[in-house]
Amino acid sequence: MNHKGILVVVSGFSGSGKGTLMNRLMEKYDNYALSVSATTRSPRAGECDGREYFFKTQEEFKEMIQEDAFIEYARYVDNYYGTPKKYVQEQLDSGRDVILEIEMQGALKVKEKMPETLLIFVTPPSVQELKRRLQGRGTESGEIIDARMAQAKEEVKFMEFYDHVLVNETNQEESCVDEMHQVIQCAHTKTSQNREFIEHIREQLKEV
Repeated sequence: MNHKGILVVVSGFSGSGKGTLMNRLMEKYDNYALSVSATTRSPRAGECDGREYFFKTQEEFKEMIQEDAFIEYARYVDNYYGTPKKYVQEQLDSGRDVILEIEMQGALKVKEKMPETLLIFVTPPSVQELKRRLQGRGTESGEIIDARMAQAKEEVKFMEFYDHVLVNETNQEESCVDEMHQVIQCAHTKTSQNREFIEHIREQLKEV
């Protein structure tokens, strides 16, 4: 059977808990790798090149764009951020499932370039719960919370393009982590992920 890894893109509303879920997934199961993005911003205290980010100069990043070295990239304020194709492919070839957390438009760009990508959307069980979680952080002003809720109105338009929607129920984080793991592992049995194996069986049957 095919032992190549699967690229998984996880998106969701701000406050859905997707970051916490992915961190727990990495702790609980050992076959996952988080995709490391490249960026032109300066390293912050404690950050290490190749761990948090691949730190690049503006010139280096633009060269990578010209070389089609990114699965997707975007510019925020004065800095570029992108997903290096080479790093992801190396992890997939080694058999690891690569988790990439990006916003919806970026996720669709990845799916366009790599059609076998698995798209997972994480959401709380209700809009009321989403707002409660944002307020519960205690770190954001009312204006920022309103802006995040307005952003969610735009983001919901992309949900139907995802392969799976995971509802992160309140106080059920562990169950959601296990469900995410099961969804990813089930994707390994798709026929599109096992074309080489199918061809191998086909060739063997010709010899019978």
